[in-house]
Amino acid sequence: MSSPCEILLALPESQKTLAVHLAEQMAAEVWRIEDAYSRYSGNNLFSDLHASSGKKQQVNAETARLLNFAEQAWHLSDGLFDLTSGLLRKVWVFDGSDRLPDQSAIDALLPFIGWQKLSWQSAPPDARGEIKGGWLTLPEGMELDFGGIGKEYAADRALGMGLHLLEKVKQSFATEGNKWPGLLVNLGGDLACSGPLTKDKPWRVGVESLAVENTASLLLQVSRGGLATSGDSRRFLLKNGKRYSHLLNPLTGWPVEQALRSVSVAAPSCVQAGLVASLALLQAANARSFLTATGLKHWVLD
Repeated sequence: MSSPCEILLALPESQKTLAVHLAEQMAAEVWRIEDAYSRYSGNNLFSDLHASSGKKQQVNAETARLLNFAEQAWHLSDGLFDLTSGLLRKVWVFDGSDRLPDQSAIDALLPFIGWQKLSWQSAPPDARGEIKGGWLTLPEGMELDFGGIGKEYAADRALGMGLHLLEKVKQSFATEGNKWPGLLVNLGGDLACSGPLTKDKPWRVGVESLAVENTASLLLQVSRGGLATSGDSRRFLLKNGKRYSHLLNPLTGWPVEQALRSVSVAAPSCVQAGLVASLALLQAANARSFLTATGLKHWVLD
């Protein structure tokens, strides 16, 4: 996940063995998703998708759900949230320097960016409403990049894994008189939470300062659901006094103008929170009105 990750469990000392088992299984779920969809691995599901570019290929149920989510996000954002735009990383390196790519290099990539250029057909849901797979044709030269939704999805999945395992031992908790424990998954600041730390004590989460690394400007209380932060505090370029955010407009190939520096959003799930935070930054000058219209709790640093 290219970031510090942690799993926090509010379990009594008497349940240390269970806590270790839960943490190991939840972490394994995160690693499973990382191993499947990371673009940095040369032998995984992600690489298999791209090895068959130009051909119609069948994808599994999990990949189908992710592609359906990406397609919905693309429509909601009028094309600004686009899983095919990761190709722009070939010319943009947000390392805090002043090195901007040439327009010609950007122009060479734009023909290979645009969700509407690929062919995606989800299988119809079964009797239980579940999607079992689908068919994808990825044109040659195009790429998918699951980085925009991967961490948030992994956080939700890991939390679901923990809750599933706890359900199996729920009766033993009742006989021991222990309170139902809170679980929190933190993947680089994207959080999924099942409940408060204790009955009357929420988790406290810091939002990093824009000015000082590893220092919190906001301290939020989280009891349930997802929380995600998107911003440019660590990934940016600076040239002639102008700051260029790492958030790129797939239609132009350039960073979004007038984007907010940092947006945090609370939602029922981490993947929802992450999407709304990213969409807000993509809205540029209209970000605040967009966030208000969602009705979700949010916090802005700028």
